Amino acid sequence: MLALLLAAAPLSYADSSAASPGPEPAPSPSPAPAQGADDDKGGTRLDISGFAMLDMGYQTGQNDPAWFDVVRPVKLPAFENEFGEDGRFFAGVRQSRLGVRSFTDTDLGELKTIFEFELFGTGVDAGQTTFRLRHAWGELGAFGAGQTWSPFMDPDVFPNSVEYWGPNGMVFFRNVQVRWTPWQEGDSRFVVALERPGASADQGDFAGRIELEDVRGRFPLPDLSAHFRMQDDWGHVQLAGIVRKMEWDDLNNDAFDLSGDATGWGLNLSSNIKVAQKHVARLQLAYGHGVQNYWNDAPVDVGIENNFTNPRTPIVGKALGLVGLSAFLDLNWNSKWTSTVGYSLVDIDNSDGQADDAFKKGQYALANILYYPTANVFLGPEIQWGKRENFRDGFTSDDVRIQFSAKYNFKLSLGGK
Repeated sequence: MLALLLAAAPLSYADSSAASPGPEPAPSPSPAPAQGADDDKGGTRLDISGFAMLDMGYQTGQNDPAWFDVVRPVKLPAFENEFGEDGRFFAGVRQSRLGVRSFTDTDLGELKTIFEFELFGTGVDAGQTTFRLRHAWGELGAFGAGQTWSPFMDPDVFPNSVEYWGPNGMVFFRNVQVRWTPWQEGDSRFVVALERPGASADQGDFAGRIELEDVRGRFPLPDLSAHFRMQDDWGHVQLAGIVRKMEWDDLNNDAFDLSGDATGWGLNLSSNIKVAQKHVARLQLAYGHGVQNYWNDAPVDVGIENNFTNPRTPIVGKALGLVGLSAFLDLNWNSKWTSTVGYSLVDIDNSDGQADDAFKKGQYALANILYYPTANVFLGPEIQWGKRENFRDGFTSDDVRIQFSAKYNFKLSLGGK
């Protein structure tokens, strides 16, 4: 349908090692002081950290080979044997990571930065073991700028699992942004950000029509996101929201006018709840329209709606609705053993102009048991399941995997007081 070629969204995230701590709000870069100035009150401390990680396993089903080592329902086959016969062995080290954090005392408070890469290729590097930027971020006082977690997400919802991509129903996205935190007490806070916009479109049954070739997406405004988080001894609860403006222009001088616009928006309610003081329930329920690129594993933001009663504009773009659910329980048995079990889903409100085999619903589940023989090392098996359901043709596809992972962490602190 509408060639809403709304430029691919920014670096969609999908981080799958155990829940990474979310970026605490705000900071913005200040002009660099002259050499020898006394702004650096106590010196700078550098924390160099990361890990080497092996993933190895067997996939009973099939999926897009560019995503051979993860479970993504949107990448499961849309028709019988789309990617060949079932059954594949996989292995890789693509989760391995390296990062540097800095902490510097200044007259305006502590300046914090993070610069972090991993080896999991996406986009044009999908399927490759290659360096990929995760965070390039600085914060000072109430302001922050760079690339890090979107305020619309809650990184603490990510379970202690070993499958890289993670639960499909989570809002999970790192984005370029400028952020302001007008209120914070401990880990409770209110955050507002302007984020780099981006979206994708499904031309559905009309894909390839010459009338759509010159339709171009445009984003006149940044995405506006915010969250409010309350932290207590029992855990936390966070409510986040986002709103965006999407437009597309028909540059073709013909009988049709396929220009249009849509407003995307979303709400995300998430929580961590301590269970028996040592276990953690990680929960999220999110809903929105035209904000699929902020979800961990969802398809296009905009689909085509038939409008055949209007000969000038026979099709229009529609911001697709979706709901995302994620519910996981991290069980910390003792200092040597942990387990995680849980379920997630994404359900799309498809438009009538989308193809019969368009993605409708994805489900995801896993269970594991991990062993920690010493500090900074864990290993263990995990069983994973994913399922895809198409829009109108009744086709479904499943994938079950058994994965073994081993992770070796390191950290070195330099400088500072």
